This record gives sequence, structure tokens and C-alpha cells, in this order.
Amino acid sequence: MKVGFYQFSPAFGEKEKNINKVVTAIKDTDAHLLVLPEFFATGYQFISEDEVDDLSEQVPKGPTTEALIELSHEKNIYIVAGLPERAGDKFYNSAVFTGPEGFIGFYRKTHLFSEETLYFTPGDTGFRVWDTKIGRIGIKICFDWFFPESMRSLALLGAEVVAHPSNLVLPFCPDSMPVRCLENRVFAVTANRIGTEHRRPDQSLTFIGKSEVVSPRGEILVRASDDEESLMSVSIDPTTARDKVLNQYNDLLKARRPDLYGPLY
Repeated sequence: MKVGFYQFSPAFGEKEKNINKVVTAIKDTDAHLLVLPEFFATGYQFISEDEVDDLSEQVPKGPTTEALIELSHEKNIYIVAGLPERAGDKFYNSAVFTGPEGFIGFYRKTHLFSEETLYFTPGDTGFRVWDTKIGRIGIKICFDWFFPESMRSLALLGAEVVAHPSNLVLPFCPDSMPVRCLENRVFAVTANRIGTEHRRPDQSLTFIGKSEVVSPRGEILVRASDDEESLMSVSIDPTTARDKVLNQYNDLLKARRPDLYGPLY
């Protein structure tokens, strides 16, 4: 299968423009799984509860999810993309998963970053993995990467490929994902964005790009630049992520000692 990402700079608040940009950009892609950035259709730097209320959508009935469902059907492609979700009187930083068969599922971000904590509720879905025609796909969002438990949870659930929509501003993730993939023997597709948002007079956010696909052996199979729009994909064999054997004596998951990991829980 081919997995890929689309790295670009969304215009804040302009959903239709951003969605149309994605549709145009990926019209010739041959990827089977495409990952889009966190908040790909809205932009990231919210500055008020009113903005969050205005730009958040229900899942799966909102217009962004419906557009992704249509795109998945038209192109026979699986898509993972981030968006602000409205659920009753709560708002979540979420990612939706769509495919040729329609809406597959969603994940709510477990570990909120910085000012996200002012507007969004910490995710309550737990980490999820879906068994699809192209493999077992798990999802985490941006800052989740900083917590080793995130990738380990997905690996224990049987993920072969982890989709990772992101809006990274800290410099650490691109060079850390190879370790996350190596220690769990999974593929990861990190889709970050580029550009700068300066929506607060005292703060601007510059996104670091460097979207990438990493192998279970910690190899960076493809990586984008830090400031250019990029649509990239690479062929992988997701079944290789099922092999957790390091040598004849060590299986990375079977060798775990959860009975001694008490402080983690």
C-alpha cells in the first residue's frame, strides 16, 4: 500500500477554501491512505470561545466530515484528518477517519497542548485502532506523541500504521518519531502544517513542517521540508509491523513487565 500526507498552510476560518485546496492538491495522488494536518480546514490559533463555537462541527454529520467521506468515495482512498468537534456543550480536538466505505470512526485528542486547554475538553475516546482493507490503522494527534504511552497503547491494540495529524510548533517531534516507531515496531505518518498564524498581538505561532513517514525500524522513508507545501507518499508493507521480534530472545511486546510498571498507572 502507499501512505502519504499533504502538508500545507490552511487559511484561518476559511473552511471551504481549505477543503477545496485539499481536493485540488490530491487529485492525482495514488496513495491508499492520506493523512491531513490537525485542524486542517479551520486553522489552529483560536482566540475566543466564540470562534471555537462557530468553527466546530458535529461528527460525522458536519460539512467537513461529509466532504471527506465524499472525497474518499470518489478517489477510493482512506483519509485521516483533524478538526474541532462539537459534542453537546463540549468541544474536542478530534480526528476523523473516512474510507471508500464511508465514515469509519473518530478519535479525540488525549493530551491537549498549551492554549487548547482553554477551549477544548480532554479526549475521552481512548486510543483506537481500526481493521481495514489496507491494514490496521490507529490514530493519535500532535502533542500525543510526547507521551510514549500513546504509541505503545496503539501498538498493543495491534496498530500497523499510526496516522498522526499535527500542528507542530516545537522542534522535537520529527527526530523523535523514529524512536517511537522503533520501540513499538509500527509505521507512522505525521502530517504537519507550515506557515505562521499571528492572531494574538502578543503571540505568533510558526509551524515547523517536516511531515514524514517512518518505518518500524526507525527509518525516515520520506520527509517534507520545514516551509514548503508538499504532497508525498511512499510504498510500505504494513504486515511487517506485526513482527515485534528483536532477536531470538526478545519480542518487544511479549518482553514487557506490566506487573512492575505500577507508577505508570
